[in-house]
Amino acid sequence: MATSPNGLLPDDPGALSPAQLEQLRTFKIQTRIANEKYLRTHKEVGLLLSGFLRELILERPDDIREFAADYFTDPDLPSKIRMQLIKEKKEA
Repeated sequence: MATSPNGLLPDDPGALSPAQLEQLRTFKIQTRIANEKYLRTHKEVGLLLSGFLRELILERPDDIREFAADYFTDPDLPSKIRMQLIKEKKEA
């Protein structure tokens, strides 16, 4: 079986029945809704990502993987996020 340049197999439009396609579509929608609800109720996720991206842009490291590993394993990160959450609550 031939693969595409990105290493994936080509689409097989007949692999799923219409009922399976509808179940898959419903599952995808429900998953997106659940993910959105989670992100809206867990502000710390947004703070983690925005803080990481801000530092990444400011520091422009040569090794992004190493930078990410250092950033997310920083023992002070949980307290930094807590402080940001407190600051945002005071500002609201």
